Amino acid sequence: MRNLVLHHEPIYALNEWAKPFDFKLLGLDGGDVDLLNDDRVGRSLASLFDSDRASFLNRLVLDVVKKFRIDTDQLHNDSTSVQFSGLYKNANGTQRAGKTTVAILHGHSKDHRPDLKQLVWILTISSDGAVPIACRIANGNVTDDTTHIATWDGLVNLLGRSDFLYVADSKLATKTNMDHIAKNNGRFISVLPATRKEVDAFKSYVVDHELDWTEAIKHLPRRKDQPEEVWWTTEAPWPSAEGYRIIWVKSSSKIIRDGELRRASISQAICDLSSLNERLTSSKTRIKTIVAVEKQVTEILKNAQAIRWINFEVIETTDERYRQDKRGRAGDKTRYRKLTRTLHRVSFAVREDVVAKDACYDGLFPLITNQKDLLGKEVLASYKYQPNLEHRHSQLKGVQLVAPVFLKDPARIEGLMCCHFIALIIQALIERQIRIAMENHSLKGIPLYPEERTCEAPSATRILEIFNGITRDYLYDKNGRIVQIFHPDLSKLQLQVLEPSEVYRF
Repeated sequence: MRNLVLHHEPIYALNEWAKPFDFKLLGLDGGDVDLLNDDRVGRSLASLFDSDRASFLNRLVLDVVKKFRIDTDQLHNDSTSVQFSGLYKNANGTQRAGKTTVAILHGHSKDHRPDLKQLVWILTISSDGAVPIACRIANGNVTDDTTHIATWDGLVNLLGRSDFLYVADSKLATKTNMDHIAKNNGRFISVLPATRKEVDAFKSYVVDHELDWTEAIKHLPRRKDQPEEVWWTTEAPWPSAEGYRIIWVKSSSKIIRDGELRRASISQAICDLSSLNERLTSSKTRIKTIVAVEKQVTEILKNAQAIRWINFEVIETTDERYRQDKRGRAGDKTRYRKLTRTLHRVSFAVREDVVAKDACYDGLFPLITNQKDLLGKEVLASYKYQPNLEHRHSQLKGVQLVAPVFLKDPARIEGLMCCHFIALIIQALIERQIRIAMENHSLKGIPLYPEERTCEAPSATRILEIFNGITRDYLYDKNGRIVQIFHPDLSKLQLQVLEPSEVYRF
């Protein structure tokens, strides 16, 4: 776990990674470093799988919550996929010591690699520092909408209460999931999927009705040439089919983004259709029938995502030409033959009425909740913390380099994923403690970047990097006794990270 937090090396390289360290700092005895081979570590991971990991992790998380006073009133959940290269025929969900191992299978790849098998990593964090609270590993073919009930029930058992606010993305918004949480005195916030009928009904409603928008959040621009970013909220005229409250949100940046995406889609479609018309006039074209032309047009509009905004019609005409029957100069007795050729042309036009109606919906998205006592801006603020969960997934895949996994035994893989979860907790606590200290000492940032550029939200990776190369030296006498210890001279930046109050403020 120390290796995962500092700098992930493959298991077979742990021996080389550990040798430069004082073995006592790694919790090892003098000769243990040479025993850090991949087989021994692999057996240890299998032993971790065989142990009572649930009780161990529950105790660990509860101690972290108590020791660091983590607020668990609001929890965020999401999942990601962990890719595996290879067949993994033995990772099929078989039993080991009475426990079911995870199945590494093909599924919906969030890394856009459907050719690779995967596991589903389900993570829950607190809204207080994005500290990981719970983690589950599911089979690779599990869909997100089937994971929330088990996850929520596990959180209730862990915390001993059900009144926390559970926030997740649109896969939570199914009748089964929402009803289960509501009937068990839980609270939830989610995004209403775009496929729901309530969304289509609101799209029609917003065209002809003025809505009472209330400003919820405003962010100052990061650059002088950029506008302010503002979010507004309004109550939906009707609840969801399940009777839950729907809050519509309008974002100033999303208004611009939606309009630009639509404009780009229409422009791309028109450009591709014009190119198709040019190809259709060529004698070498292989598109000979109306059906073939319509199929080509539909594919173009689909690729450009502009089917909704462009009408088209395929026009078929016949081109007649006359050609001399034989070579030579034409005369009174020259014979001609008639040549006919079928031509196709695509006539298309932008559906301006549809574009105008869709423009009324620009920048909007719906949130659904069973909480009637929260204001619209409070619901939005709670949901807007959700992207912090993506940062933890990024740490898992980027900093800890969870993939590629060089293990084949599913029990050892689950043991390794358990270590990754604990490493995420450690990194999150480092970040949280540093940011709390900065806030307590009114520090807007710490110059962690090159050229002493300020970092307003230090990451654990960068915090640990500035201590690379720090050494503590020992002077021994001929009997092996320590005569003197030479402690390192820390820089102002290192001292500021360790104790912000003792160093000048940047």
